[in-house]
Amino acid sequence: MISNDKKVVGPTARGMIDATGMPALVLFASMVGFGSMAREAGLTLWTAVASTALTWGLPGQIAMVELYALGAPMIAIIAASSAANARFLPMLLSVMPLLNEALPKKRWRYVAAQFMSLNPWAALMRRGPAMTLADRPPYYAGFAGICFSAALLGTGAGFVLAGALPRDVTLTLVFLNPVFFTLVFADARGRAAIMAVLAGVVAGPLFHLISPDWGLLLTGAAAGTGAYLADRVLRRRDG
Repeated sequence: MISNDKKVVGPTARGMIDATGMPALVLFASMVGFGSMAREAGLTLWTAVASTALTWGLPGQIAMVELYALGAPMIAIIAASSAANARFLPMLLSVMPLLNEALPKKRWRYVAAQFMSLNPWAALMRRGPAMTLADRPPYYAGFAGICFSAALLGTGAGFVLAGALPRDVTLTLVFLNPVFFTLVFADARGRAAIMAVLAGVVAGPLFHLISPDWGLLLTGAAAGTGAYLADRVLRRRDG
């Protein structure tokens, strides 16, 4: 039985509780929009759900669907999806030190990496440092498991309900995810994270005008690097 007292709630249950709410709801709604797009592009239900399970990154999945609808070659689809989800690499590098010692067997580290997305990353970065080594993996598993399940259910629901909702509504649902991402980073307790959000807001439209295909990737690289360097300069001046 799960108690309301956080001290007696196990780490897996605590992760599930923390994920149940806005993280799961936003993922579900966003993936409803993606499921609808996938059906319109001519994908099957199982292909749409498999893309969520295996790719596990909405920008890359949207790139896949758009290029598939245009009849692009497979190599172009893979390259575009990989570039759109390139943000996972720095996220993974920053969070794995919290899990490496708790997961001595490398195969479990690969499993943990597969379930990495912004929501589990933010939750583990926020709560992980205060947890014992033994509690981190089950907390991460509980949180990521709820998010993953919500995404799969949302993809299936969007595919089945495609046509029942107006197209403008389903497309709007897709954009809930980046809006929620912005709110997560805006809540971050760190000067560099806040500066990165503000820099991204300014740089995003500019880079999109320069290159719609590469604008998102360029924005992330420029805003993140610029915020990191600016934070280092400010730290030296303050110290």
